[in-house]
Amino acid sequence: MWSLSELAVFGLGILSASATILQNGQPRITNFPNTQIDPSSYSFTTYPRNASEISYKGRWDSKYVSWWSAPGIKFGYTGQTVAVTFGNWTSDRVLVGYRIAGLDWIFTNVTAGGTHLFVSPATPGSDLAAPISPSTFELRVTNWAYGIQIESVHVAKGEKLIKVPDYGRRIEVIGDSLASGMYTSYEGLSSWAYGLGAGLGNTEYSITAYPGICAADQDCWGNPHGQVHQWFYTSDTSYRASVMYGDKPEPWDFSKRPAADIVVINIGTNDQNSHNNVSTTTYIDALTKIIQGVHGKWPKAQVVVMSLWLGFYQSGNTYLPNAPQGFVNEIHQMYKWFNSDDYLRNPIVYDGVTKKTSKTGMRTKPFVHYFNTTGIMQHNDIGPQWHPTDVGGIKVASHLQQFIRMTFGWEFFATGPEIFHETEYWNDEPGY
Repeated sequence: MWSLSELAVFGLGILSASATILQNGQPRITNFPNTQIDPSSYSFTTYPRNASEISYKGRWDSKYVSWWSAPGIKFGYTGQTVAVTFGNWTSDRVLVGYRIAGLDWIFTNVTAGGTHLFVSPATPGSDLAAPISPSTFELRVTNWAYGIQIESVHVAKGEKLIKVPDYGRRIEVIGDSLASGMYTSYEGLSSWAYGLGAGLGNTEYSITAYPGICAADQDCWGNPHGQVHQWFYTSDTSYRASVMYGDKPEPWDFSKRPAADIVVINIGTNDQNSHNNVSTTTYIDALTKIIQGVHGKWPKAQVVVMSLWLGFYQSGNTYLPNAPQGFVNEIHQMYKWFNSDDYLRNPIVYDGVTKKTSKTGMRTKPFVHYFNTTGIMQHNDIGPQWHPTDVGGIKVASHLQQFIRMTFGWEFFATGPEIFHETEYWNDEPGY
């Protein structure tokens, strides 16, 4: 996966984001509104970033800086005005998606230290007060390498923010570039991981994924650590994280949020690449510890381990998958071990901060499940840079949703509002 990883590394050192989406090598025509304003020209009621009415989605550090893929904020509000002031740790010109209630996503580039007016009386739908009441505002970062810092949130003078209760179920995705949305149109908001979490509906989701990262704790394509280490920390392995924290990032406080009910793990494509020189034993040990770490932090969580896909190659007059190279037997054997009496009678758990394992001292029920990705995508569902296309991501998300529905009895509650943006294309000419 040379193309994937080389470009992932080149993206690590860039703090200023681009506003251009390349669609099949050509600039996509976009019409992102310019939302930046001079706040002195407005009369606002202002809430500080630590206001209890603001719900933070995904991982945010103590400075209110976002990390990993598709982090965001959400709150209810009165009136027809919402603005946000961003801190100086915001990646300048980062692309964010925002929406009112169940209306479609709108995208805009935001500036470090700037104030942006997202909702005004001129915004379509700002005057619609039902059936979702109060109106809600949600904002998500699209770019996996970049982030935002929240400074304050504003509504019109005399109006207020309202805390929106969290949904009653939670899902976490742990992965690499395939889960983070690399090379999909809107990156984090076009990834299969986002499609899974948002597509289930009425579900809180967090995507702890970053391009180029291995499961094994070693340098892979410029990432200084693997997920067996980094999942236990707030920030990802980006260049901006190294600027802010060096080699002393903030450990993630798992008590800040309720435990995930389901954790989906899809990682290993970078471990598999010979460039990174990760042995099969090292990879399986790391993946095992990630699962043990999840069980240690969230003992009641169900874990879904996905088989890997590595793209396709042409063989004569057809195409065949590279998947047999992806630790197929080893991952399945590991899954069986987690479901054996040898493990379940006294489970081992792992802490990625202390680097220590321990035993719980109590029997547990099976909690590790295997999701076989074979047959979900075909060769044209993988783009030239070895990552799923938008359609490929939708297929993976859809199959995972059905797997979760059948395995855990989770019903679907997303019944209308847009999930993936700009995937509505069709043919109006019946006579060709």
